[in-house]
Amino acid sequence: MSLWSGERLETNIVGRIAIEHLHRYALALNYVKNKIVLDIACGEGYGSFLISNKSKQVYGVDINEETIQFASQKYKNNNLTFLKGSTSKIPLEDNTVEVIISFETIEHHDEHDQMMLEIKRVLKPDGIVIMSSPDKLYYSDKRNYKNIFHVKELYKNEFKILVEKYFNEVQMLSQTHINGVSLILDEEKQSSLEIYGGNFKRLKSEDKKPMFLVAILSDQLMEINPISVFNGYEVDNDNLKYQERKIKSTLTFKLGKFVLSPLVILKKIFKN
Repeated sequence: MSLWSGERLETNIVGRIAIEHLHRYALALNYVKNKIVLDIACGEGYGSFLISNKSKQVYGVDINEETIQFASQKYKNNNLTFLKGSTSKIPLEDNTVEVIISFETIEHHDEHDQMMLEIKRVLKPDGIVIMSSPDKLYYSDKRNYKNIFHVKELYKNEFKILVEKYFNEVQMLSQTHINGVSLILDEEKQSSLEIYGGNFKRLKSEDKKPMFLVAILSDQLMEINPISVFNGYEVDNDNLKYQERKIKSTLTFKLGKFVLSPLVILKKIFKN
């Protein structure tokens, strides 16, 4: 069963987008050990499941009832619960969670202040929020791209102003993808990052394209994360296997294999 419409990431979707999403959840692992965690807009549930392997309790919340039912059937852990809800109406009591994760959510609606108020309501006073958002400058403007599922994207300064309005401590990070490797860097490291490419004929400097912002938020002092790297080799390898299966399932490949099968048999006979 697949619910994929292009809006939510599923585990059968591989490549750059999978690497970027997995890196964010990997970063979140630093904060969730033995904690009560809320994954708001959890989608099909893979991230909530990964987080639940280290957490005390995880609540995965999504606005779509069918998505929640699918997640509940696919991912099972004693400490993992999937609930229907929205960013402006989280189905949890006040001051109940220690960590809130919200990846690629805020751009899908325009109720940003309502979302932040709900986050503050369910988060414990010393809790931490890890949330991401596309940077409209790099994600849309520079690529002349329009994501039909995005309602209101934010520029970096807009995102920063929003989260600083609700939290005393803010660490703003940027996420960059380079040939199967994802980097999440703080502002200082991002500004000094140099990217090069080329071959034996020509070397060149390449533009930095930090398309996503990652904010770590709290009202308490917290540990700083200056740099994080995700090796996407396994994801890319899965992608190659997926593409191979797709090719082998086509009628053209099957007909070609059938036509060539006598030659393969003859080759084996003469070889022996």
